[in-house]
Amino acid sequence: MPNCEPGAHTVEKIGGTSISNAAAVIENVLVGGRKRSALYNRIFVVSAYSGMTDRLLEHKKTGKPGVYALFASASSKSAWIEAIVEVRLAMKRLNAEVFGDSSERRVADEFVNERFEGVSDCLLDLQRLCSYGHFRLEEHLIAVREILAAQGEAHSAHNTVLLLRKLGVEAIFVDTTGWRDETEMSLDARIGTALSAIDLGKQLPIVPGYSRCPGGLVRLYGRGYTEVTFARIAVLTGAKEAIIHKEFHLSTADPKIVGIERVRAVGPTNYEVANKLSNLEVEAIHSAASKELRHANIPLRVKNTFDPQNDGTVITRDYVSDSPQAEIIAGLRGVHALGVEPQQVVLG
Repeated sequence: MPNCEPGAHTVEKIGGTSISNAAAVIENVLVGGRKRSALYNRIFVVSAYSGMTDRLLEHKKTGKPGVYALFASASSKSAWIEAIVEVRLAMKRLNAEVFGDSSERRVADEFVNERFEGVSDCLLDLQRLCSYGHFRLEEHLIAVREILAAQGEAHSAHNTVLLLRKLGVEAIFVDTTGWRDETEMSLDARIGTALSAIDLGKQLPIVPGYSRCPGGLVRLYGRGYTEVTFARIAVLTGAKEAIIHKEFHLSTADPKIVGIERVRAVGPTNYEVANKLSNLEVEAIHSAASKELRHANIPLRVKNTFDPQNDGTVITRDYVSDSPQAEIIAGLRGVHALGVEPQQVVLG
C-alpha cells in the first residue's frame, strides 16, 4: 500500500464525460486553487474518455459493434482491423485537442502507438492460431475483451499525468492494467503492488479504471468495472472518503431524459438507496462497489464536475432522513411487475 496514514486521504473517480473536458477537470477537480501539499493525499481513478469504451467493445446502449464485437464475430478480418485503426486515430485526435502541438502530444501519441501495435499484433496472432481448427477462438474471447477494455482507461490516465506534470504537479501513472506483465495476481495484490512505492504526501497517483485480475474485471462486473477498481482502492488504502466526479449531480431523475431544469440534486442518503438506484440502472455506483464501501464504512460523495462549489450528495451507511420521504422516482422501460394474491379457498 502507499506511504500514508489510513483516513488521511481521499480516493476519487473521474467519469468519462468529465475526463473528456480536460480544462474543467484541471480547474474544478485536480488542481484549481490548490498549491503544494493541498494537491496531494488524493488518489484518482479515471474512466476512459467518453465513447472510447464503446469503440473498443460495443456501444453500451445501442449495441453497435466495436473492435471486440467485430473480432468476436469473425465474419470479416478487415472489419475489426479497420475499427482498431479508427480507435487509434480517435485517441490521437483527442491527444491533439488536449495537448495541441506540444511535446506532451508526441509522448501521448507514442503511448497510443505502442499499446495498439501490441494489441493489433496479439489479435492477428490469435486469429492465425485459431485458423488451424485445433484452437477455438471463443476460448480466448474473455482475454480479448479485457485487453481491449484496458486501453481506454490507460490512455486517459496517461494523458492526465502528462497534463498535471506540465503544470508542475508530481503526478504518477500507476498502471494496474497488467500490460505485458506475465505475473498473475489477485485484484488486491495488483493494486497493492502498483501503489506500494507511492508517497501520497508528495505524489498524486492517477490510476486507470481497469485492473487486470483472475476471471477478468469486465467479465465479472460488466461496464461498471471502473467503480469496482475505485472502491477497492478506497477500502485497501483506508480512505477517509470516496468521491465520484460526474457530469451531473446525483439527481431526482435522469437530466438527459426529463431535462436538467426539472430535476434537483438528491440530498444526504444511504447505501440502501444507492443500491436500489443501481438496480434501476441509475448510474450512482455499481452495486459491487457500493457493497465494498458500505462494509468498510467509507462515505461516498457524488459531485458534479461542472458545479464544484456544490458539496454534492453524501451517501453513508447509517443515514436516516428526519422524516419519511420519497428519495427518487425511477423506472425501466419494458419491465413490468405482476402481483399475485392468493384467493381464499372456501371448503364446503
